[in-house]
Amino acid sequence: MIKPIAMDWRLTLAATLITGVTLAGCSQGPEDTTSQSSTSEPAESSQSQASSGKAHPVTGETLAEEQVFTYRALDESSSLDPQLVEDVDGSYIVRDLFEGLLNSNEQGELIPGVAERYETEDNQTWTFHLRDNAQWSDGEPVTANDFVYAWRRAVDPDLASPYAWYMSLMALENVEAILEGELPPSELGVEAIDEYTLRVSLSRPLPYFAQMVVHGTTFPAPQWVIEEHGDDWTKPGNLVGNGAFVLTEHVVNERLVRERNERYWDNENNLMDRVVTLVINDENQALNRYDAGELDKTDVPAGQYPRLESELPDEAHVFPQLCNYYYIFNNEVEPFDDPRVRQALSYAIDRNVIVNNVLQGGQYPAYTFTPALTAGFTTPDVEWGQWTQEERDARAVELLAEAGYGPENPLETSLLYNTDEAHRKVAIAVSSMWQEKLGVTATLENQEWTTFLTTRSEGDFDIARGAWCGDYNEASTFLDLMQSDSGYNDAAYASEEYDRLAAEAQTELDPGAQYTAMEELIAADMPNAPVYHYTEVIMLKPDVKGWPFDDIQQNIYSRNLYKVAN
Repeated sequence: MIKPIAMDWRLTLAATLITGVTLAGCSQGPEDTTSQSSTSEPAESSQSQASSGKAHPVTGETLAEEQVFTYRALDESSSLDPQLVEDVDGSYIVRDLFEGLLNSNEQGELIPGVAERYETEDNQTWTFHLRDNAQWSDGEPVTANDFVYAWRRAVDPDLASPYAWYMSLMALENVEAILEGELPPSELGVEAIDEYTLRVSLSRPLPYFAQMVVHGTTFPAPQWVIEEHGDDWTKPGNLVGNGAFVLTEHVVNERLVRERNERYWDNENNLMDRVVTLVINDENQALNRYDAGELDKTDVPAGQYPRLESELPDEAHVFPQLCNYYYIFNNEVEPFDDPRVRQALSYAIDRNVIVNNVLQGGQYPAYTFTPALTAGFTTPDVEWGQWTQEERDARAVELLAEAGYGPENPLETSLLYNTDEAHRKVAIAVSSMWQEKLGVTATLENQEWTTFLTTRSEGDFDIARGAWCGDYNEASTFLDLMQSDSGYNDAAYASEEYDRLAAEAQTELDPGAQYTAMEELIAADMPNAPVYHYTEVIMLKPDVKGWPFDDIQQNIYSRNLYKVAN
């Protein structure tokens, strides 16, 4: 069940937009890097409110003397570079170290970030008015040019950002030609009108554009630091950010520490002094360390939520999350170039067994790619999702036989997943279903996170685990993944009809009909097999407050967290 928390005191502020939209106030291995001190000297500022054990400024709760939040991450983050990060855990860290134009609050609503307000008359030209008191951690002012540099950098083919395609989804003017190398990045539709005014020009109207600038790829970048340090610019002592925290320690695959940035424009409302990420690949070991008091937050191991919720109801939490879990078929290799094989393997997965018996964390069986919780999305009743499991199993046997596989010619394949106990349990269950129902043998292969990402993106697999958390709350954040030119179309799915529908959806004020048609098309072609839609299942110490349980995107900002005295 969802256990909401008290409203953050920052929501007492407000900023009204010229468009009439109101923003509530704001207050995803490498060389080992040893701990270093930051080279930038912090500015003089008020003492941390928490360090003196004061009362919370709104709730009146007595704050703990030590404001340190320690949590478990499954893997080392893909990058600390805003234009290169591609994983959920890494994005959380980047949100602490950097701040974009807009943020989101506990309910997932837009609130000011570096931009105090924005305006648009046609959803095609957007103007953001930046605050004049935002600073980088080295004391330099944050200006519109820092965003121009970052956005041009994100689309520069020389950087090869894994999220360059996201900038294309933003419909920035000239972005496609730049990504194709036909125009220089300087021609991107973003310009600094003056130091604190950013104008963005799109190739078409995009009503939800403001939601998209909450994503890390759009965060500003310090050009002078990158030019000085090159690829080492994200190391402790080098990294200069504009977020509420600065990087002070990073031991790759072990721990990462960030501490309050005294120069952050809203530092006086940040109650948290220090945040520690511990990389722990084994979720059961992480739970043991949580029980021993070493962690304030960790993930619940698959199948253990019912017990933990009964024993520790104030610490075990489950709540919806805007993410899906699926298996990717490599559509370019035999026999997965045959949709009948893809359909058969998908139909044979008993999703109720996965969510109810294996995971036991309130997850939802998935028969569409887009989660039902997505804003403005109506889940279509795809035909195979309406069948009983017995009907799906029977049709799976028929389809596999039609494709030439059966007892005399059994299908053998491999299933790749990144190292994690929950992924292993799901893979074991699914491979057992395929063996028992279809006579299909799937050899399980696991790889650590960064290797797994490379293997999957290079197409060196038969079937691979996939998961996607919405970059913004609109169906296109999921459905655009299967466009033929998407940077995350790891299935190598190519459909002219799907691409046509996607392009058509981008021009519609209400693209619901196109989204339904796209879901129906991939239900027939089955480039991926949807398995379940996520819930977040965590253990959180009861003295930690401020967790955004009501934000289905789970955009965590450590500056919103605080600890109360026991």
